[in-house]
Amino acid sequence: MKSTQVLRLLTLAGLGSVVATASFAQEDSYIYGGLSIGQSRAKIDENRITASLLASGLTTTSMSRDESSVAYKLFGGYQLNRNFAIEGGYFDLGKFGFTSTTTPAGTLNGRIKLRGLNVDLVGTLPLTDRFFAIARVGGQFARASDNFSGTGAVSVLNPNPSKSELNYKAGLGLQYEFSRSFLMRAEAERYRVNDAVGNHGDINLYSVSLVFPFGRAPAPAPRAMAAPAYVAPAHAPEPPTPMVIAAAPLAPAPIAPERRRVSFSADSLFTFDKAVIRPEGKEALDKFAKDLSGTQFEMIAVEGFTDRIGTEAYNLALSARRATAVKAYLVASGGIDAAKITAVGRGESNPVTKADDRRGSKANAKLIACLQPDRRVDVEVSGTR
Repeated sequence: MKSTQVLRLLTLAGLGSVVATASFAQEDSYIYGGLSIGQSRAKIDENRITASLLASGLTTTSMSRDESSVAYKLFGGYQLNRNFAIEGGYFDLGKFGFTSTTTPAGTLNGRIKLRGLNVDLVGTLPLTDRFFAIARVGGQFARASDNFSGTGAVSVLNPNPSKSELNYKAGLGLQYEFSRSFLMRAEAERYRVNDAVGNHGDINLYSVSLVFPFGRAPAPAPRAMAAPAYVAPAHAPEPPTPMVIAAAPLAPAPIAPERRRVSFSADSLFTFDKAVIRPEGKEALDKFAKDLSGTQFEMIAVEGFTDRIGTEAYNLALSARRATAVKAYLVASGGIDAAKITAVGRGESNPVTKADDRRGSKANAKLIACLQPDRRVDVEVSGTR
């Protein structure tokens, strides 16, 4: 008696969860690899199996079904740009089966294994700077390997049919970028397959994937707040060449020392209410020291100023600490002689803003922003080139 076994697979819903906001990630191109593990689900067509047995004179009394299995994928791909990638890999959708008990007494056992290769086009849509929605569509070449056995009144003519066929696949999911070199996905996919006994159906795969980009460029560094530009004053015009009256040349006239004064915003050098120089402040001081290279210094005076928030004594001490910090940095990183630099704190004694610009002395965001010009460090240089 010839038996037929039919696996028919129904669809399940996809996946969805949307978070708003734009993103700037995945703008570069790179190669990646990864692996997935999850659960595959199939729907065994009990009615078709029962009808097939009945046509052979057997009545089905009971049936047990195994419609889920562990599945995995190994894949690699190339991210073309921030929105599209090409991906290929190997998949194993696991094993499914059933056992049917019949009258006259007998049993029919059926098992199917599904594995193959796929190539997909993967679309990526940024939801936030780390979350992405992904969708895929592609082709897959799956091989179905069946195994049938019978006992009692059930006999099997073809116990090991197999079939390889090209079909479509599609999927939806979410992706989270933990870092530039590690991503994670959660996806729902559908595979169209031939069950090797003349029927087509769908298998749904729900998986979690680990993705590892290779050679991906680092994320661009955030733009630092620009420090006030230092502008060197124009040189005084050259004195006219003295007229030669005697045979002996006249001694050159002494060159008066130049004076340069530059004011640094304290907010560009320090965190509010702190006296430790920030990286942006160090860049501004490095540029200032480079502009002074080749100058013969007579003196450099560093003066620190604060706004009027807080007590006079506290502000005086804070301004002195800031002036001292600038002096120490110019000596350590600029190679300037410490004996030629003085540092002094002036506190709130010389404000740039007017007293009626904004009243009040209680610290709040508006008052702090209004008094920003008062928080500064002035550096005056006297010397010749």
